[in-house]
Formats: sequence, C-alpha cells, structure tokens
Amino acid sequence: MMDEQILKIGFTHGDINGIGYELILKSFSDVRLMELCTPVVYGSSKIAAYHRKTLEIPLLNMSNISRAEDAAPNRVNMINCISDDVKVEMSRPTDTAAEAAVHSLEAAVNDLRQGLIQALVTAPVSSHIRGDGMYPLHTEYLGRHLGEAGGKAMTVLVSDAMRVALLSECVPMSDVFQHISMTNVLDKLMLFDRSLRQDFRIVKPRIAVLSLNPKSGRGVKDSEEQAVLIPVIEEASKRNLMCFGPYSADTIFGSNLYEKFDGIMAMYYEQGMTAFKTMSPDRGIAYTAGLSAVHTAPVHGAAYDIAGRNAASIDSFLRAIYAAADIYRNRISFREATANPLRKQYFDKGAGDESVDLTKDDDDSLLINTNS
Repeated sequence: MMDEQILKIGFTHGDINGIGYELILKSFSDVRLMELCTPVVYGSSKIAAYHRKTLEIPLLNMSNISRAEDAAPNRVNMINCISDDVKVEMSRPTDTAAEAAVHSLEAAVNDLRQGLIQALVTAPVSSHIRGDGMYPLHTEYLGRHLGEAGGKAMTVLVSDAMRVALLSECVPMSDVFQHISMTNVLDKLMLFDRSLRQDFRIVKPRIAVLSLNPKSGRGVKDSEEQAVLIPVIEEASKRNLMCFGPYSADTIFGSNLYEKFDGIMAMYYEQGMTAFKTMSPDRGIAYTAGLSAVHTAPVHGAAYDIAGRNAASIDSFLRAIYAAADIYRNRISFREATANPLRKQYFDKGAGDESVDLTKDDDDSLLINTNS
C-alpha cells in the first residue's frame, strides 16, 4: 500500500537577496499547506526573520532544528546552515549570496541522499550568481549527486498544458551542437520516456522531437536532423518508444500540435523555455528528471526587480510543492504496479493497441492522427 503519511519536503532558500524567503514565508503563512508536507528549510532563521519584517508578513510557527530527523509537523522547521553574520543586500547579486545559496543546496542534497527528506524544492537563484561559476546549475549538480543513469539528468518544464524537456541547459548556442549526438539524444529520449511513465503515470507516452534547424532541416543533406535526429527517432521506435519528428518549433507550438503529445523534446534552452513561458506564464514549474529523488522548482528567477516589496506571486512555487508531492507518490505507485509481472507488462506495452499516422500537409507541417 502507498504510504499516505505527510511528506517531509526540503527547501533551499535560494538567493537571499531575491524572493526566495518571500516565497517560502508567504506559502506557509497558509497553515493548510502543512497538511500536505512538513517543511524543512535549509537556510538561516536570522535572515528569515529579516525578510519577514521587511515584507511585513505575520509571524509563522517556526522552529530551529539541528537535524532533519527532528522536523515536527505543523510548523516550518529551519536548519541553520550558514553563518549568522551573512549580510542581505536586497536586489543585488553578491558573492556572499552565492555562497549562502551553495551551502543551502549542499546541506539539502546531503539529507535527500540519506532519505531524511522525501523531496526537494529549490527557491530561485539569479542568473548572475549562476553565471560566475560559484553556484552550480541545479540540473548538473543534482545529476552528479543523485543521477541514476550515469549522472545524466534533464530539466523538464511542466504545466497543465505541456511537458517540455530540454536536451541542453543554459549553454551558449555555439555549445548546443555538441549535445546533439546519437548517444546523447537517445539517452535523453529514453530518460524522458521513463520519467513520463514513472513520474507522471503516462502508460504509453507520445514524444515530439523538435528540430534544431528551420523547416526541420529539409533539403540540407548534412543537417543535424538528417545525420542524427531522424536516425535516433528510428532507433527509439525500435526500442518501443513512441517518438515522432523532427518538428520545427513553430509547427508544434504555432498550430496547437503540442496538444497531441505527452512530452516535447527541445534542442536548446530558448527553444523550449520561450514557448513554455509564453503559454504558461507564472503557472509552470521545472522538474529534474533522471534522479533517484524528486526535485522541483518554480520556473522563474530571483526577481530582483520586486525583491523586498511583497509583490512576488507564489503560484509557481506552490505548484512546485504540489508537484513534488504528486511525483513522489506516483513513483511509489509505479514501483508497486510494476513489481507485479502482469501490471509491468501493462506499463511496458501500453494499455491497448495504439496507432499514430503521420502525414505532411502542403505547408510542410506534420499532422498527427491518433486512434487509441
């Protein structure tokens, strides 16, 4: 049976000069959220108090603890993992803030690896402190410490409308090409397929693969589509994955074709993120697929422009919390189901016969017709 106890979820405080503490404090001002999880915040009670007073947020039921094992329900549990003399400089990127963010992440991941918390939600950091090399990218860091498939991990953007996986993260366009290899694309497609089954309980996921070049590289003999993506999609099909494409991004997002798929694989950050944020403003989350544990985050940044003004929306942060709990329970349910050989066959082969027919229209876009 699935364990229905209240989950213990860890929270990093993110950039202490941004809106991280605002998100945490405002979210748990609604005590009903304690019915979903017992929060363990890795940060500083002194900095939390500073933000609470600055934002004029009412007092919360908060306790300082030294170990995650001591976290009590119906209160915000704070593990102090940074020095009390850390200075907050609202709306500014600083080395001190970067170091505080790193300490928070390291402490939370250490407890997550030991199973002392069931899931992790990270508050946002700014692109400034990510870019200077002091703060590790979440996906890379978590993949290194919690990755299941040789350390590979992948960001998946999730909303009610779509799930978009990013083949490459925040890298320069000149570096994107090195990610588009037969091995890497196939590995990421298999990882995405497994995550859709295990974490989102989709029995037979349909995945659309986006092209790198305009018009899906048609007419260009040595394009990445002809050399890598089409052969990879063919190989994935042989392995019982339902992958289609490559599609140009405007075809998928401009004609609502994305609605026909359970997941979309974007080749680079801007290709996936721009469409996602346009179609799911303030309501999407980022999920890290390929980990032995569950990690989610709001899809926005540290929002220096509104830090300290009590103007931040908590919608994406709340959705990240809900998603962390849902995915954790989905994983338990998936393991229980696939432990039964008959149920495992159901998940491996799908709920029934499905066929997908692809045809080209006069505008070179691809139409999908499904019969399930």
